[in-house]
Order: sequence, then structure tokens, then C-alpha cells
Amino acid sequence: MRICYGFDSLPRLQAPVVTIGSFDGVHRGHADLVGYLVRRAQEVGGEGVVVTFSPHPREVLARGGGESFRLLTSSERKAELLGELGVDVMVVVEFTPDFAALGSEEFVRDYLCAKLGLHTLVVGYNHRFGHDRDVAPDHFERLAEKYGFQILRVPEYRFEGEKISSSVVRRLLTEGDVAGAEKLLGHKL
Repeated sequence: MRICYGFDSLPRLQAPVVTIGSFDGVHRGHADLVGYLVRRAQEVGGEGVVVTFSPHPREVLARGGGESFRLLTSSERKAELLGELGVDVMVVVEFTPDFAALGSEEFVRDYLCAKLGLHTLVVGYNHRFGHDRDVAPDHFERLAEKYGFQILRVPEYRFEGEKISSSVVRRLLTEGDVAGAEKLLGHKL
């Protein structure tokens, strides 16, 4: 897997199939989403690209009332896990307050389309990004039509009937349930 830092040093990519997120922990839900990404990239003869952030957006936006925030995986471990899942390229974007102020359309137009050459955007069933996160459910579909890319919306993933998120894994770790956290992660910490 190639790792690129920012959008200005990207090599030319072949039909990029892209997903966006923090992917902290690279848990089973992330693995399911990345599976869709990798299969779609293979279908279109493209490359599977994960756009992720450093530092974690929660660290910059200070959500949670100033509580301490602990990452589940280092950037190196995240890259290792995503590579094992078949991701071709990981783009690490510096997450700053200015970057956080971008709207979703501006990000899609100026970065994903103009700099990456987006072919397909893979999003989770409830995924939203940009400072305008409360957009209509069909927002990405309208952007796809407007800017000429495809959208692949992935259905909700549950493991043994349980919703998986990095926050749930963090809660389990806080409670001392390492085995339960690793079960949701699908790998050792």
C-alpha cells in the first residue's frame, strides 16, 4: 500500500474508488466497508483509496466537553491494517480548523474530484462529512450526478447483532473489557 501525505503530492491514480474516515481501530465495520471499496476497485479496474486524517478530527474539534481522547491505533498500525484489507493507497490529510470548515461539496469538488480524479465514492449507510454534516440523505447522490462520479452506499454492518463503532470499542476498553473490544475490532490491540 502506498501512503501519501496530503493531496498535493498524489501520483496519478487509476479510476480511484474512495472512502473517507478516521478509521481509528480499523474495526469489523471498517473492514466491511473497505471490502466493498476493494471489490468495487477491482470491478472498475481502479485503485482502492482511503482518505483519512491526522490528527483525529475529535482532537481538533474538541468534541466531548474536553474529555481526554485516546486513539485505538497509531497511524502506522492503521496503515498496516488497511493494507492487509487490500487498500491500494492511503491519503493522510492534515486535519486543521481550516480544513474542518470545508463544506462537503467543496471537499468533493476541490479535493476528491479535482485532485484525486474520483471515480466512485464509497460511503456507509449514514456517512456524512464536512462542516455541513446535517445535509439531506440523498446529498452524495446529487453531488455524484453534478460532478460525474459514482456513489456506492454500503448497508449497515452489525456483528452478532451489535452495532460497531470506535466509540463502543473505546467504552469497552475503559470498562476493562479488552476481550470484548478485540472481538469487535476483529484483531488484537
